[in-house]
Amino acid sequence: MRVEIRIAGFGGQGVVLAGYILGKAFAVYEGLEAVMTQSYGPEARGGSSSSNVVVSDEPIDYPFVLEPDVLILLSQEAYTRFRPTAKPDALIIIEEDLVQPWAEDRPLGIPATRLAEELGRRIVANMVVLGFLAGVWGQVRPESVEKAIETTLAPRLVPLNRKAFAVGYEYARTRFPSFRGAVPLESPEERPR
Repeated sequence: MRVEIRIAGFGGQGVVLAGYILGKAFAVYEGLEAVMTQSYGPEARGGSSSSNVVVSDEPIDYPFVLEPDVLILLSQEAYTRFRPTAKPDALIIIEEDLVQPWAEDRPLGIPATRLAEELGRRIVANMVVLGFLAGVWGQVRPESVEKAIETTLAPRLVPLNRKAFAVGYEYARTRFPSFRGAVPLESPEERPR
């Protein structure tokens, strides 16, 4: 089993941090192998940025994402660049206020930035998206991501980021209650804790 996940957007959206936390949730709290690589443009804020996570139940011999099973796109540039790289049955998630999908495409959308702004900090949109992913995908336990948040961020940042994660998770469970992306991972309940 090998699952490739790409999160892409622009600098300042917390794309790399989201990938790190997701990878840590899988590796440390789900008992799987995970590796994260990152890419960003020469501009720190506003340039393109992507975080790539490979998850497997055995050692990972090639750490790069080629054809994502899960693709999270937080900017129009990221959508245009990376949407063609996804597998035909990939789970596609977009920031619906920032990305206009192609007419024939049917990605799942979340207004992550708007939901983060309602919490008072637009920067936590990345945690809103991780919550949404956990809610619609069902392949990573929410508590695993929450533990990764708690053990990665400074203590003063944890409450808001956990709240943002919970908002995204609840949005997914409310808007897409029966959806589960078809990605080849065993159920989290079958994994050792």
